[in-house]
Amino acid sequence: MSLYGSMRTGVSGMNAQSNRLGTVAENIANSNTTGYKRASTEFSSMILPSGGGNYNSGGVETQVRYSISQQGGTSYTTSASDLAINGGGFFIVQGNGGENFLTRAGSFVPDKDGNLVNTAGFKLMGYEYKAGADPTVVVNGFDGLTEVKLKDEGLVASGSTKGAMEANLPSGAAVGDEKPTSLVVYDSQGNTRILDFVYKKTAANNWSLEVRDRATYTVGPPVTGVIGSQSLVFDGAGKLTTTPTTLTTAAINNLPGTGANLGALTIDFTKTSQLGGDFTSSGGGIDGSKPSKMSGFEIDKEGIVYVKYGDGNLIPKFRIALATVQSPDKLLPQSGNVYSQGTDSGVIVTGFAGSGAFGNIQSKALENSNVDIANELTSMIEAQRNYTANSKVFQTASDLLEVLVNLKR
Repeated sequence: MSLYGSMRTGVSGMNAQSNRLGTVAENIANSNTTGYKRASTEFSSMILPSGGGNYNSGGVETQVRYSISQQGGTSYTTSASDLAINGGGFFIVQGNGGENFLTRAGSFVPDKDGNLVNTAGFKLMGYEYKAGADPTVVVNGFDGLTEVKLKDEGLVASGSTKGAMEANLPSGAAVGDEKPTSLVVYDSQGNTRILDFVYKKTAANNWSLEVRDRATYTVGPPVTGVIGSQSLVFDGAGKLTTTPTTLTTAAINNLPGTGANLGALTIDFTKTSQLGGDFTSSGGGIDGSKPSKMSGFEIDKEGIVYVKYGDGNLIPKFRIALATVQSPDKLLPQSGNVYSQGTDSGVIVTGFAGSGAFGNIQSKALENSNVDIANELTSMIEAQRNYTANSKVFQTASDLLEVLVNLKR
């Protein structure tokens, strides 16, 4: 009977508007939730077959859709562990059960073990960063990921392994002239040692370079303490033509007094020149550090996590991993403002910030909710009015049914 159908259609409309009001309520409740993505209720008609002069009124179906791909605004903080993604991608986080999820909520803080966790308790995941080289990422899975842990390990020292020396050698120097400079390096225990770099002119446009360990160097005979040497050849314009432009020194093991080791050092002298004027050593650099404690950390736009020590050195420890899918809006929302892979979202692909479809990471920033309160209040009024209108359809059909029943009287 069409009257019953009209009543069911009215109930269908009221249920649909209730669902819409539910998403509006969720959006308003999470308008200040970091990284929250707005939910919306989409409507589609449900048609019933009609015929024989009778019309069967259908109804309406609803489906909830999340605007996960829509980026929210950015707010800035003073915490280096607050992270936002400017562009595509999601942080990979791990729950207490060991399952990995995706999220845009980057409000991380170190817990008692040094792990970076967000407000919902999910741990930030990344790759260990070793020997100054990018970690190998598994693009179609989470293998190799580990918790980003920034725990103070007490005093830490690192030995020098590579550095550079820049100098200008005077073209007017006489054959046999020597020009010295020096560089402070660190042994395996963080003790400092001084290496002397002695340049000696051997002929026009030709110099020799000796690297001497000052503590053990003697003129001999025999000469000791020379841990590296190199011939330097320049062209008529004073540019270095020697190849390669690096010098590897000999290691010194079991240093007297400490038992520490000074490893082999790779010294880059690419910026050595021979020009008119005085001898200048415009600067040298070396890695390694003396014993110092962790004083903080920094995270750059590519997601590299540097531990900062008391001596000012920044040592890369981790690189934050990002992930994405073909259809982010089809991800499945889970409690804690995280997402899991859905059947329609596509395969999860992992990578690093600043590459491919992945955006850059901003430290001391958070992504705001993409909820617009004005739009939500407008939707609330629309849902209320439409619910009332559908209730009137139900009430009218009920009144007509009562009239029909009363015909028998």
